[in-house]
Amino acid sequence: MPKTFYSTIEAAHALRISRIEVFRKIKLGKIKAEKVGRNYIISHNALAEALGKSIGAEKKQDIEKVIDRALRDYGETFRKLGRE
Repeated sequence: MPKTFYSTIEAAHALRISRIEVFRKIKLGKIKAEKVGRNYIISHNALAEALGKSIGAEKKQDIEKVIDRALRDYGETFRKLGRE
């Protein structure tokens, strides 16, 4: 059974980056974390997303927006290419 939360050290080992880089990614919003006292904890889902093993809801919405725009702008071209 996977852990529910991970420390920054555990996340650094899982991501194969330094602990300082984990802090930078947290500050930039690339890794979602909660501050508990002086430390951060990272949820299992947030770590999986950072590892690229899952896609978060925000990223899914961004992908859907890009697909919708591509279909709107290039829909006819896609249809013609599909017939070839």
